[in-house]
Amino acid sequence: MIDKQNASPAAAVADIFDGATVMVGGFGEAGSPIELIHALIDQGAGNLTVINNNTGSGHVGLAALIENKQVGKMICSFPRTANSTVFPDLYRAGEIELELVPQGTLAERIRAGGAGIPAFYTATTVGTPLAEGKETRCFDGRDYVMEVGLKADFALIKCSKADRYGNLVYSKTARNFSPVMATAAAITIAQAGAVVEAGALDPEVIITPGIFVDRLVEIFDPEQESRLVAAGRSYP
Repeated sequence: MIDKQNASPAAAVADIFDGATVMVGGFGEAGSPIELIHALIDQGAGNLTVINNNTGSGHVGLAALIENKQVGKMICSFPRTANSTVFPDLYRAGEIELELVPQGTLAERIRAGGAGIPAFYTATTVGTPLAEGKETRCFDGRDYVMEVGLKADFALIKCSKADRYGNLVYSKTARNFSPVMATAAAITIAQAGAVVEAGALDPEVIITPGIFVDRLVEIFDPEQESRLVAAGRSYP
């Protein structure tokens, strides 16, 4: 067994390289690894392809990473939400690329990537611009569009509690995309509100087994995106 704890968020993200594909957990603010994202901003890797449900809020977290011009392409389902202004402005200016994916399809593409499934068929985008250029087949009289699985070089995720071997427990909806992202990345980096000794977690509530986690950082009282946005905060 390996102790996967890192001394700091900065140490955990130090080798993320220019041009990397990075999955970032979060469904809005639920499960968003703010401290890891801010450490990546400080680290400075650029031309990243980021896979997330949305494009962040305000001027913190993922939105701040985008605002710092470190993201060349977003793969997401909701590029514009109530508090997102950074991405829409950059997109309209032609400074960032977007691959729009329906939410269920996005989740399945990530799950497929982690499961070693190269592609699958779904009817979701049939007859829409999102199907253009993609293979279409008919099954039982209904058309389906082929979607490819998604993999990443790194995944940044957040959990409520972990043991030092990387077994993770999530709090309610903070679970969202993180479990499938952990399986689909070459290196998974998790921040945890508390890190406990092996055996302290009930095996029945462990969602992500440690085999899918490479690095772990303990973050007491992590930042909440909504509070930062309401306070008008920005990063850096």
